[in-house]
Amino acid sequence: MSLVEAKMKILQKLWEEGQPMRSKDVAQKIGLGVAATTMHLLGLKKTRHVFTPQHGYYAITDLGKEAIGIPKIDKAHAAKILSNVPHDKAFHFYTGMHQYTGVLANSLADFYDKIQKVNVKSVEFHVSRKDFEHWFQGLGDAELAKRLGLIRNMNLHGEELRKKVHEVTKLRLEELKRL
Repeated sequence: MSLVEAKMKILQKLWEEGQPMRSKDVAQKIGLGVAATTMHLLGLKKTRHVFTPQHGYYAITDLGKEAIGIPKIDKAHAAKILSNVPHDKAFHFYTGMHQYTGVLANSLADFYDKIQKVNVKSVEFHVSRKDFEHWFQGLGDAELAKRLGLIRNMNLHGEELRKKVHEVTKLRLEELKRL
């Protein structure tokens, strides 16, 4: 594994986990030795791609996110993502082709609320088709779209899938509101 490849894997893993991690945990998850992983993390800290929120833990920075292709979000962009969209741009929940539930979400906050109540078959239908990912992209939130892609790749079903989508949406809403 090349130096750049290892650092990119570390950044990707820190982003995927979404919370600070210890060097040994990162090493285990990416299949690299602890010493090498620690060396890379220290280098990434020096270049401000990661930071240490507490002793022994590492987390990705906005610069680190940009390095793996996730654009930085400023206050104005966050406000745009959080704003209401017109009816024709709202997310319309279906349980299958031509099987509209009558439920729609006209904002990310509304989506967060509705995802808990809509028929779980609708969640499965839309995750499998990448519909949530496309809608989040349309709102301007590439990061949330990418997170939904990770969830889709987990092959979850039923309430476990709904819970994961709900949890990721909640975390992103909180993050955007802090901006």
